[in-house]
Amino acid sequence: MVSLLRTNSNHQDFQKLTALFDEYLIDIDGDEKDFFAQYNQIYIDNVIICYKNDVAVGCGAFKKSDTQVAEIKRMFVPIEHRGKGIALKILSELEVWAIELNHTSCILETSVKLENAIALYKKYSFEFIPNYEPYIGVESSVCMKKLF
Repeated sequence: MVSLLRTNSNHQDFQKLTALFDEYLIDIDGDEKDFFAQYNQIYIDNVIICYKNDVAVGCGAFKKSDTQVAEIKRMFVPIEHRGKGIALKILSELEVWAIELNHTSCILETSVKLENAIALYKKYSFEFIPNYEPYIGVESSVCMKKLF
């Protein structure tokens, strides 16, 4: 059985999943890992954890970018749980929650190397936008946006 939990970034399952995510990103981000870490190692009020049979199998979050824009953060599903629709469930619930809080769109940044993540976001109606602060000029980043 799959279930979703709304929580915050202090939740121990979110912290475990994001530690795995950070480990996964070491090879992808390379020398830029410290740059990206400063924007990811933050407290976040709006976190979704996906469980399958009481095991945390994915997570995602958003933070307020401005009064109407939510920034998607920390989307991660461990490799052994990918391809099962978990990320789409998480994204969908993040969108519902953001709309409940009166956001009208969401933005995100991801690595150009994360082709599967980019494909997922495109499938979920995200469109490419110019890189926003603090990713302006960061060649390894791609930014996307979805209007609700």
